[in-house]
Amino acid sequence: MDVILHVGAHRTGTKTLQDYLRRQAEPLAEARVGYWGPGRTRRGLLSGLVSTPQTAQEKDASSQAEARVQLQLSAAQARGLKTLLVSDENMIGSVQENLRCGSLYPEIGARMSRCARAFAGHLSTVILCPRSLDYYWGSAIAYAVARGQAVPEREQLRSTANNPRSWRDVIADLAKALPEADIRVLPFERFSGRPGALVEAGTGIRAPSDAERSWLNRAPSLPELRRVLADRSGNGASLPFGMGRWNPFTPEETAALREAYADDMMWLVAGADGLATLTEDTTRTRAASSLPAGTQTKGHGNEHKERQMARPG
Repeated sequence: MDVILHVGAHRTGTKTLQDYLRRQAEPLAEARVGYWGPGRTRRGLLSGLVSTPQTAQEKDASSQAEARVQLQLSAAQARGLKTLLVSDENMIGSVQENLRCGSLYPEIGARMSRCARAFAGHLSTVILCPRSLDYYWGSAIAYAVARGQAVPEREQLRSTANNPRSWRDVIADLAKALPEADIRVLPFERFSGRPGALVEAGTGIRAPSDAERSWLNRAPSLPELRRVLADRSGNGASLPFGMGRWNPFTPEETAALREAYADDMMWLVAGADGLATLTEDTTRTRAASSLPAGTQTKGHGNEHKERQMARPG
């Protein structure tokens, strides 16, 4: 049985993909494909794996988690599954941690090394979906502010924009932690709003068709954020006026973030030093300017279809 890990990143349509996989569990099972999502992984299954053990008790908990995962894998294989797709973006870190240090997944190497031991003997593929850095950080910051965090100070935003760590470093850490795994990189801009296409491109599995489309966990717009801040502190005017997405960075910072992402994509196109494979959707030569047809009002929809892949400037 092959295990395929979809590790996110956050703010790249993970909830939309997980909702699709949950709803398509029956046809996937008929094809001998299983799915573990946050509803399972975050209810104790991975406890002890996704935090760095410091004490002897925590190290023992990590060993217990490895044994627990191996036991569940054996049970899945006994049911006749040939492929198990595990999707949980928290395996590589958290948005809160990234925002706190202004850096992309600084602990991904250590975290995924522990996951590699837990899935040993089965792990074949890891799927990572990077996103243009200005959109990633903007979405992460807007989401955090809506959930109670303070609007970042200007110096904090400047530090985040100037941090040299990019997706290339994340991929290098991931490859070092999982040397035997096939790391497939599927850019968010190419697969946003189409979880079935992402599944097929990332796993080789024929994805079930899905008539019910929804975009979940969308970052709030500027008007929504102003209302949240007004209700919370009476000061919604701390954000700029506007009706669309909030870009907390200056034009110069935005350009620098886009240039860093463009460099990452060029590195991937050139072969990524053999560390990963850039997997693009061959049915689409460029991202569309609007969401695909379908229900766009259900839930909070993810901010899928945000322009074509960002370019410098």
